[in-house]
Order: sequence, then structure tokens, then C-alpha cells
Amino acid sequence: MKLDILAFGSHPDDVELGCGATIAKEISLGKKVGIVDLTRGELGTRGTAEIRDKEAEKSAKILGVAVRENLEFADGFFVNDKKHQLEIIRMIRKYRPDIVLCNSVDDRHIDHGKGSKLVSDSCFLSGLIKIDTKFDGDDEWQDSWRPKYVYHYIQWKSVVPDFVVDVTGFMDKKMEAIQAYASQFYDPASKEPETPITSKNFLDSLEYRARDLGRLVGVSYAEGFTVERMVAVNTLSNLM
Repeated sequence: MKLDILAFGSHPDDVELGCGATIAKEISLGKKVGIVDLTRGELGTRGTAEIRDKEAEKSAKILGVAVRENLEFADGFFVNDKKHQLEIIRMIRKYRPDIVLCNSVDDRHIDHGKGSKLVSDSCFLSGLIKIDTKFDGDDEWQDSWRPKYVYHYIQWKSVVPDFVVDVTGFMDKKMEAIQAYASQFYDPASKEPETPITSKNFLDSLEYRARDLGRLVGVSYAEGFTVERMVAVNTLSNLM
């Protein structure tokens, strides 16, 4: 299956938090989108890996993504090395996305920055024809494939975006997908320990950040992204 967009997250829920509304909008426009989680989030203070597996599946159905996979890297301890790069290269070559979305380049959680660099490096390496990959049990070698664009969504830190996407009309879908992770976010009835992301303020911040980015460009809601290389447009009229 060829995908238009493949979104990577270090943990289940990273993608929804960072660019869930953008994904919902792209799917509504007929684009095929997939999600690959690097870890199962097993070190999270709340819930378990098994609970988060089920929550990720529920969230994927809400967004309507074509596929969701988990590479089961070690939460907190995966590194940017050949072993991990090859696993991501296999995913990129399997789905051949034109666009890859991945974690913020700089963030509070150490896995976010690590995941960002790991995916970015793998996108480049995936285009090298002398790197041979195939899945276990497959007889055929994969063809090389390099995504045209790699964009980084924004997470905990208020990183200044290089561009924003108008997601007006899709915030409700984003919040519904996020709240599928019932073990992770604000729940006044929960008896589990509090974390920086379990407060109502954090949940509210997702909306007011989108509102503020939207305000800056004259729309109701927007999600921001950073780029690694210059973004080009065909004509000036392509800019809002």
C-alpha cells in the first residue's frame, strides 16, 4: 500500500497531539495516511503498554488512518543507530510516503528529539540504493524510497513554526482522537499519579495553541510545523 503521508511518533499519542487535526483534514481530502509508533509507551506513569495498544487502535479508527504499526522500540532507551534506522527504512520503503511527519526537533521528553533525528536520518538513508532491506519471511528486496518532504510537528515546547496548516473544522476530531487515550490525560476521577500531561490545563493548551496559531494567520485554528530544508511554492498566490 502506497501512502501519501506517514506520521511517526516516539510514543502512541504523539502524532495525535502534534498533528491530529492536520491528519484528519488530509484524510478528508482523500489522502492515504498511516501512523508508525516507535515504542509502546511502556514507561508512561499511567496505564500499561497493553492499555495504550488498545487506545492507539481506537484513536486510529477515529482519525480514519489507513494503517497503524508499532515498531516496539524500547521506550526511553532507543537510540539512533543502524539497527533502529533499518527498521524505519523498512517502514518507509513499505509505504513509500511522499510526506513524512515526525516528532519535534527539540522537546521536553528526550524520546521526542531522539525520535525526530532517527526518523529524519532514516528518510535520507532510505533513498540509498546500496542499503538492502526486506521483511522477515519476504523473498523480495525492497526498492529504495526517499520521501519528498520531512516535516516536524510541535509538541510540549512552544517552537516557532516555519509554516502552519489551517485546521479549522478538524479540532473536534483531533480532541476526540486524543481522548481515546483515556489512561493518559485529564480525568478528575483518576486515582493514578499526576503528570505534566494529565492536567486540564494541558488538555486546554492544545486548543488555545491552535487558536493562537490560527489567529496569527487569520483562521480559527492552525497546527504548526518546522522544516529541515526550504519549502517552495509554485506561485505567490499559493501563499495564504
